Amino acid sequence: MPETTTAPTAPEGGVMTHRQILEAMTGLLAALFTALLSTTIVATALPTIIGDLQGSQTAYAWVITSALLANAASTPIWGKLADLFNKKVLVQSAIIIFVIGSVIAGFAHSVPLLLAARVIQGLGMGGLTALVVAIIGSIVSPRERGRYSGYMGAVMAVAMSGGPIVGGLIADSPLGWRWCFFVCVPLAVIALILLQKTLKLPTQRQDNVSIDWFGAITLTAGVSILLIWVSFAGKVGYYDWWSAESALYVGIGVLLLAATIWIETRASAPIIPLRIVTQRTTGLAIIASIAVGVGMFGATTFLAQYFQTARDYSPTMAGILTIPMVVGLLTASVGSGQLIARTGKWKRFVVTGGVLIVVGFGLLATIDHATNLWLISAYTVILGLGLGMLMQNVVLAVQNTVSVKDIGAASSSVAFFRTFGGAIGVSVLGSVLATRVSELTTEGLSALGVPAGSGGGGNLDLDALPAPVREIVQHAYGDATGRIFLIAAFVAIVTLIAVAFLPNRPLRRTIDIEPAQADPAAEGSGVADTAGLIGDEEVVAGGQRR
Repeated sequence: MPETTTAPTAPEGGVMTHRQILEAMTGLLAALFTALLSTTIVATALPTIIGDLQGSQTAYAWVITSALLANAASTPIWGKLADLFNKKVLVQSAIIIFVIGSVIAGFAHSVPLLLAARVIQGLGMGGLTALVVAIIGSIVSPRERGRYSGYMGAVMAVAMSGGPIVGGLIADSPLGWRWCFFVCVPLAVIALILLQKTLKLPTQRQDNVSIDWFGAITLTAGVSILLIWVSFAGKVGYYDWWSAESALYVGIGVLLLAATIWIETRASAPIIPLRIVTQRTTGLAIIASIAVGVGMFGATTFLAQYFQTARDYSPTMAGILTIPMVVGLLTASVGSGQLIARTGKWKRFVVTGGVLIVVGFGLLATIDHATNLWLISAYTVILGLGLGMLMQNVVLAVQNTVSVKDIGAASSSVAFFRTFGGAIGVSVLGSVLATRVSELTTEGLSALGVPAGSGGGGNLDLDALPAPVREIVQHAYGDATGRIFLIAAFVAIVTLIAVAFLPNRPLRRTIDIEPAQADPAAEGSGVADTAGLIGDEEVVAGGQRR
């Protein structure tokens, strides 16, 4: 699309005004809202979708996992392209890809076709995930970025709160679940128009551009094979954990990941730049983001299923019941962003967020099929507060340590691992849930004197079951859900440890990093700690504190 001449643009070496930044962000946030809304709409509609398409618990998890894998695999590629080409055109391209996937998903008549459409959607979502953050990072200094990250957090919160409700309403309405995908098309068109009018960025081109396709392929293939192994192994799967099939899957997956590391150390333009991800701040942020992904995607996916399958609520009501978590996320995201922009102190928020997600998941680990809904709401508020303090502020800490030319790669690397963490979390937690549901269902049916099959990977259409059997299956889902949140709590402890050791560097007020701060060696040696913040006090010239 041709560039407009009236849209705000960041002058070289200059700083955009607050109004110019808000105008530039309008289309970006509209695009991000469209992609996030699609994800959250699907969360509450999934039980209906899988039941209609005659899918299983494994298919349920893979509708989410397939999109997350494509999202994660494409994020570093989009991030690399963002450092080479015009970011506006790239964002618009990502929206178009996302729309194509949404249309195909809406017409899907089988689970395999739906999974293929979700992969296409994930490719578009990967572009939006990487590019929106990269563009904001290239026009706003880290000290002020918390303020605008808060706006992004607010958009995410509205999408997360509105999506489940809208998805539930659509699934319950005569329109049917297919409109959960079709509704995103007009929203995407609006985002394209807004981007054309409000965003103008200079085109960045370099000669001899190289993209590490082999690294992206081997990494995605390696992780995908390991996730397939987890999804189909065990008592309710097609082979045992200890079997020749398991050994084959694990062996191939590990070899592909080892090949990825080998490729990345030799690629001229690695998809995951090791010089960036091995820095102390980025490395710890990646570890933390993996666990955040498990929490963010795992909680939204399986809470929606818990409310509908275990508690027998409608999709609409299930969406309403997820609002407390989103309220916590919105409050923490906007509030911490404003406070960070005002004070320049960020670490206390990410550490507090780490504590809260451990507590939130720990409390959710106690739920069963009869837990009071007010208690569940309180638990999810705590989890939402923790996620809101962590998600954008961890990325902010990373962006503060890299130059503008590397913001796309650094931001996309963190987003990459967060999304992969989500894919791993949904797949692994889904497998654990299926196994536990099978065990509890078998126990319940045996108590009634009814012979039971494998059950856990079977059809999720509970309406087709006799009333006594349906009740046993619902109780099994309710009682099994606590176990997956217990696993998530242990993963969240890793997040807390990682953010606790993040170097407490002051947020710079400049768009680009000063030459003296650009030494990666200082980042890994601890120099950044003593030259940055001591006890949350910013060290300035002359050794004075403020």
